[in-house]
Amino acid sequence: MDMATCRTDLALESREIYRKNIDEKSEVPGVQVEEYDSDEALITRVKILSKEGETAMGKPCGSYITIEIPRLHSEYHERYEATCNLLSKELAALMHLPKCTTALVIGLGNRYITADSLGPKTVDKLMTTRHLIEHIPDQLDECIRPVCALAPGVLGITGIETSEIVKGVVERVKPDLVVAVDALAARRIDRINTTIQLSDTGISPGSGVGNRRQGLNKETLGVPTIAIGVPTVVDALTIANDTIDLVLDAIQNRANAHDLFGDLDESGKFSLIQNILSPYIGDLTVTTKEVDSVMDRMSRILAGGMNMAFHEGITLAEADSFLC
Repeated sequence: MDMATCRTDLALESREIYRKNIDEKSEVPGVQVEEYDSDEALITRVKILSKEGETAMGKPCGSYITIEIPRLHSEYHERYEATCNLLSKELAALMHLPKCTTALVIGLGNRYITADSLGPKTVDKLMTTRHLIEHIPDQLDECIRPVCALAPGVLGITGIETSEIVKGVVERVKPDLVVAVDALAARRIDRINTTIQLSDTGISPGSGVGNRRQGLNKETLGVPTIAIGVPTVVDALTIANDTIDLVLDAIQNRANAHDLFGDLDESGKFSLIQNILSPYIGDLTVTTKEVDSVMDRMSRILAGGMNMAFHEGITLAEADSFLC
């Protein structure tokens, strides 16, 4: 399947697609991968080191960290604290920021479309402290970092490119770091709402669903920019493609099925499905039916992990109570 036709924001999946199409036994050229599996999550660190890696992966050089928590749906309350702690640890290592430096969090997305509301909902739950440090510094603990946040909306509502709004705020506030939070698109169904990706390369809003806007990164904003996202949607064509694979695996007598599908590679299957479905469903992306509660839960996890990473020494309970 071509990278351009397979809609995913996850570097982990770009690597999987490349290896499946080219060589499953070899690593992607110019890419370094580390995996760590624990009882809580599977953490994969993908580093794109060269132009060759950029071309193969379709993503810029940098670090991409994926945290997969397969049982997060069914065991949210049991895994909430551990997931926040994992996210906090990975984000703190990626930031490399001294104390007292200012962080600006940008909540990307449309809060009126539930599957796209992750960014604004996360901003709502953050400990924003920049104004407090300016006005009542004596009443705050030394571990509190100046943090400010903004949910700029989307072009269709504001009439202004998100990048233009963010650039104006960055020029005025002069943060030392920008963290952009956004809903992503995934290639695999089981990664929807169970996976968190962090990267130090910034983000192109809307890229996963074919609506790429101007990027938010160090080159465009002038300051280091970290992206944090959760895949909340999957392309309908991907679901159909995976269904064919599952059917083939389940059929005991594969003779007829193999005649229809067995000789097709990933690109061929994708093209076949696209030609069949496009006249009926168009350009369709899909999310889960319980997306409302999932967005509330995932935004709480992202905000909790970020609060602890920004304010060194603060506990998750203290961060949560700050917002009550």
